[in-house]
Amino acid sequence: MSSLTLFHHVRGLTPGVRELAERLRAAGHEVRTPDLFDGRTFASIEEGFTHVQSLGFDAVTARGVAAFAEHPTDAVGGLSLGAMPAQTVLQTVPGVRAGILLHAFIDPEQLDGTLPAGVPVHVHGAAEDPFFVEEGDLDAARAWSAAHPEVVVAVHPGSGHLFTDSSTEDFDPVETDAVVADMTTLLDRIG
Repeated sequence: MSSLTLFHHVRGLTPGVRELAERLRAAGHEVRTPDLFDGRTFASIEEGFTHVQSLGFDAVTARGVAAFAEHPTDAVGGLSLGAMPAQTVLQTVPGVRAGILLHAFIDPEQLDGTLPAGVPVHVHGAAEDPFFVEEGDLDAARAWSAAHPEVVVAVHPGSGHLFTDSSTEDFDPVETDAVVADMTTLLDRIG
């Protein structure tokens, strides 16, 4: 068994994020889902983004780093916005053994630290997701993957940004099953 801290996306700790965590727990892994928004959830990405702007991206990332420090886990992951604190932890906290980034990837040079050599990082996003593709996440992930074989990029069909969250209109059950299978395999491997 391994442990994972999974940070939610810009709409908050939604029922769909909780369900994703439950699926990993059912596979035998401990999963923590810190709530970076103090219980608030949002009906749209735009509403969530407005809330994040009011808090500040750095403040949200700091909340995530602090939550991880309270209860460190073997692996760290994040969905969209949650990739920021996840990747920051991965790049700055020694001993994290894997990273799972869903719907986002930040060029590691834009964050403190660097991706640790030899630590597997799995990135999942949709092929036609405007956030993942047009904002440069996919290109950055592919560039890092080309130079670092431990960075694995999986591009899924579709355009839904939050396709792994069953409580959003983007949900794709088939592709979510594929993501959960990959996450479980990675967590099994490091456990």
